Amino acid sequence: MLNTLDGRDAQRWAAQALSALGRFREEIDALNVFPVPDGDTGTNLYLTLEAACAEALKAPQGTDPREVGAAFARGALLGARGNSGIIVAQLLQGWVEVFSERGLLDAAAVKRAMTRADEQAWAAVGSPVAGTILSVSRAAVHAAQGAGDRLDEVVSAATHAARKALEHTPTQLESLRRAGVVDAGGRGLLVLLETLEGLVRGTMAPEPAGSRSLSSSPSALPGPPTPQPRPTPWAQQTPWVPPTPWPQDPTDGPGPAYEVMYLLRADAPGIEALRERLSGLGECLAIVGGEGQWHVHVHVNDPGAAVEVGIEVGEPSQIRIERLEHGPEPGDGVSREVGGLVACAAGPGLASLFSQAGAVTVPVRPGLGVDEAELLRAVWSTGVPSVALLPNDPRSAEVAQAVARSVRVQGTQVVLVPTLSPVQGLAAAAVHDAGRPFDEDVARMSSAAGATGYGAVTVAVRDVLTPTGLCREGELLGTVLGEPAVSGSDPVRVAGEVVSRLLAGGGELLTLVTGLDAPEGLLRELLAGPVSLGDHVEVSEHYGGQPGDLLLVGVE
Repeated sequence: MLNTLDGRDAQRWAAQALSALGRFREEIDALNVFPVPDGDTGTNLYLTLEAACAEALKAPQGTDPREVGAAFARGALLGARGNSGIIVAQLLQGWVEVFSERGLLDAAAVKRAMTRADEQAWAAVGSPVAGTILSVSRAAVHAAQGAGDRLDEVVSAATHAARKALEHTPTQLESLRRAGVVDAGGRGLLVLLETLEGLVRGTMAPEPAGSRSLSSSPSALPGPPTPQPRPTPWAQQTPWVPPTPWPQDPTDGPGPAYEVMYLLRADAPGIEALRERLSGLGECLAIVGGEGQWHVHVHVNDPGAAVEVGIEVGEPSQIRIERLEHGPEPGDGVSREVGGLVACAAGPGLASLFSQAGAVTVPVRPGLGVDEAELLRAVWSTGVPSVALLPNDPRSAEVAQAVARSVRVQGTQVVLVPTLSPVQGLAAAAVHDAGRPFDEDVARMSSAAGATGYGAVTVAVRDVLTPTGLCREGELLGTVLGEPAVSGSDPVRVAGEVVSRLLAGGGELLTLVTGLDAPEGLLRELLAGPVSLGDHVEVSEHYGGQPGDLLLVGVE
């Protein structure tokens, strides 16, 4: 029996919880009918916790447990998948914040951790709904607060209350009652709590077969609630009153067509504006994170608009856009017309590559970005009412936003695909299909761009601090995902470091685009020397002719 949880205990819990989610994954997937019946909640929860554990394992041996905990929470945030994964990432963040205060969790600290995690998770969700993981979390918190002063009493009370709340979720969501299942996200949270209870009490965690009462036939589940203003069996058992009224079950009728997720680097003041804008675009909104790094999740009919809102308040990355199986079919309000493509090109070689992909190209002026008038002419020249735009650098993206706003007033839709580098633009253009409905084409291009890591080797125009030291003006600077990474005088060595760092996260396609001032033989020496690709990485070499950047690097 444990009286406190220290860093070692927390690591044991994380490993055991990941294993448990692996065992329960298929069962939880089968329960997934809300908010979207796509059968992936168990998988998403497993991948979220796996990302958290992987990030924590990167810490060197002997690292302060509180720093390991922070890495764990960061990994969950960056690797969160799906609506439930986003919420669980925020719950874990709340736990880690309290753990970091002392590096130890006793009964009182666990109560605080559960409360903080629950409050943050509720705040992260745009429109909380009864009968979900949030209901299960709130029930667990209420029970924990009323438990005794021993750690096992607190954890067991929370677990028992979560199990009861989960059993009642079909009385709160009609979609669950019709399907004869409990909420999938809530089931995943219960697995985490059951694993923690097993660790604290020194007992074995349950196996999937032991959960049969939670995923039984409709006849074994509670019947529909008696019609009344709001109270449900769960609410009657706990005197807590939610801060806002429970909304009605939103699952009747078709929902939005696309799930959009992306990481966003932005200041906190912009997040409220983002939340308001995205709430007007779709549903199932969740924004989690803090300290300038956020993870955004929303279901919308216009994925391009959801990404563009992110561009307006910050810098989105790792964009994932997926077509939801239940989404509207053609004629249900989703844009189906064929659209055009416009790409900003920083060199003649890049312009040729984009033209071959079917894009109208606009030249980028070194250090200034694209000219607004030229970009407008390119948009009009497509002759179609919907145009996707690849800005391919941050400066051009600012101009592109202004163009998009101005042409919308005149009846033309311009959607920015968030490409912050020409190599992301090439990845997007590679999947462009002029014969595909516009929204689907934008979704595929955005996903391709978001899945492409990017870097560059350039000449520093001012002194820049990098992780390897100060890069003086005039020296070579290597950047990874837009951030200074390495400096030096040897272009082959600097390029090799950029490529190695991008490939460290995995990848099957390496794109190398040489610039106007790239030294002769750079790619030959790079591939023959400092970079070890292995047999699984395909290399695509191009001449871009861009001034400034000696080499552009993309990894997909």
